[in-house]
Amino acid sequence: MSLIFNLRKMGSENSDPVKYFLQTPDSPLNMNDLIGNEIRISFKNTINCISCGTITKTSFAQGYCYSCFISSPETEDCVLRPELCQAHIGISRNAEYDLNHCLIDHYVYMAVSGGLKVGVTRHTQKPTRWIDQGAGRAIIVAKTPNRYIAGCIEVALKKHFHDKTNWRKMLGSEDSEGINLKEEKKKALSLLHNDYQNFAFDVDEISSIHYPVLEYPSKIKSLSLDKMPDIGGLLSGIKGQYLIFKSGEVFNIRKHGGYLIELSY
Repeated sequence: MSLIFNLRKMGSENSDPVKYFLQTPDSPLNMNDLIGNEIRISFKNTINCISCGTITKTSFAQGYCYSCFISSPETEDCVLRPELCQAHIGISRNAEYDLNHCLIDHYVYMAVSGGLKVGVTRHTQKPTRWIDQGAGRAIIVAKTPNRYIAGCIEVALKKHFHDKTNWRKMLGSEDSEGINLKEEKKKALSLLHNDYQNFAFDVDEISSIHYPVLEYPSKIKSLSLDKMPDIGGLLSGIKGQYLIFKSGEVFNIRKHGGYLIELSY
């Protein structure tokens, strides 16, 4: 069977294991059903902006045309650097967007995703954010009333902890079991200035996430449709936003947002 559509970030459902879905023209496609089978993805030499739909030669910020990249609230600097958010002082590209995305409760968290990392997410994105990063476990460190304060706390913690996911390590194993998240949270809170102590999250619940992976690769090679417009093989698993092939090749769905492809399975 073949389907032609523009790629978008995979949707997910936090079941055991995580269920992944790709949005197709007719209905969501359950990607878990394809694990253990041969699939092929062919690039149709067209990229459509995931915001306005226009054709673009170059994709910015995982799927936007340049015009939307410099004007859309989804691509403001604070998306990647929350400490730069200015919504709390009334400065932004879209005030209505801010009410639902910046001026709401945020979590500062620690997750095990190819190693220990700190991060920030809206309270509505738990556990979706962790799933997108391929985290095996996560714990909330602090809860703040807006994105800016969460970003400031993250900046303080980045002096002591990583804030990036090592995607190769994340795709190469299930989890780093030796990391004690409760102890790491206690350490993180002890490192924060008194001004941030009131935001400490008083629940030490650890969220565990399992992924639909039959076999983790020992050697990993990342695939790009810009360099190889026709890819495929036996799908052995999905983790984060990556398709994992038995060959050890991996394909980042989110990175190719807006790419028009034909999926055969």
